[in-house]
Amino acid sequence: MEQLGKRPGPAARLDIILRHLSPRLAAAPAPASFPTSAQVSAIPQPGRFCYTLDNDVLTTEQRQFYEDNGYLLIKKLVSDEDIERFRKEFVRICKKEVHLPGAMIMKNESLRSQYGQSEKVVNKVQDFQEDEELFRYCTLPEILRYVECFTGPNIMAMHTMLINKLPDSDKQTFLHPMHQDLHYFPFRPAARIVCSWTAMERADQDNGCLVVQPGTHKEPLKPHGYPKWEGKTNKLFHGLLDEDEQSPRVHLVMEKGDTVFFHPLLIHGSGINKTSGFRKSISCHFASSECYYIDVKNTTQEHLEKEMAEMVHKKYNMASMELRVGRSSCAKQRCLAE
Repeated sequence: MEQLGKRPGPAARLDIILRHLSPRLAAAPAPASFPTSAQVSAIPQPGRFCYTLDNDVLTTEQRQFYEDNGYLLIKKLVSDEDIERFRKEFVRICKKEVHLPGAMIMKNESLRSQYGQSEKVVNKVQDFQEDEELFRYCTLPEILRYVECFTGPNIMAMHTMLINKLPDSDKQTFLHPMHQDLHYFPFRPAARIVCSWTAMERADQDNGCLVVQPGTHKEPLKPHGYPKWEGKTNKLFHGLLDEDEQSPRVHLVMEKGDTVFFHPLLIHGSGINKTSGFRKSISCHFASSECYYIDVKNTTQEHLEKEMAEMVHKKYNMASMELRVGRSSCAKQRCLAE
């Protein structure tokens, strides 16, 4: 298994590497500098916490909450000004005023004849690492300050999304079934991966906020597949095949700028949007640069590899692809290294 470049040095340095599911790892380009947060050294508590690192950012109470529940909500972390900039860039992408190589732009095609190229049609922009404006989210000091508490100072931005949850209808639902994000990632260890998810406007039960099952980050990766429900299923919106309906759930009601950090094994999803408006969020999955890729053959992730290979062949006319490093150039990753 292949190590993703260890880089000694001060915690302020961020390396930008184009690598995710790409040709074999090579030397990194010159680093771009952004400030990260605290030194991961203060208040050592060896053996007490598995999912956070010793630092002077999180309180003991916050670390214990994440240890027990697998998520941590930080209020008003991202400014209104930054969120407005992200929103404007999203609108530009929807109008095709921005060329975004490598990104997957998901649309409700049935609405295009009614609304044309607009935000009323696009429900997700995925892998936006080539868009400098949106990728600023992944380099915000206030975000990285917390990310470092979970990954350590060598930080990689692995997967990015801006979700524009459209209103649900009788024929189309944008509900995302309960799932574990690690299902989509061929790298480990899970404890050094974290998602940063920021609400770009109020998210509640009416417009389909996040729903989490606290404590499920301590469970193994479970088999996923498409849900058996009526109506259209969104591509790659996989869910648990054996969902525990009795497990306690928490609806994360969030205001604009609120940010939740959560573990990749935490079971979560989002509800339907019962309003006539949109529910936007921006997120990034970060990982330690010391994480390594795995071969998904003979695992619960193997069928996902096959589905992605079919999509890649259709879009890029590539003969083959494997869900691990060194086999495909269909997607890219940026590494925020120490």
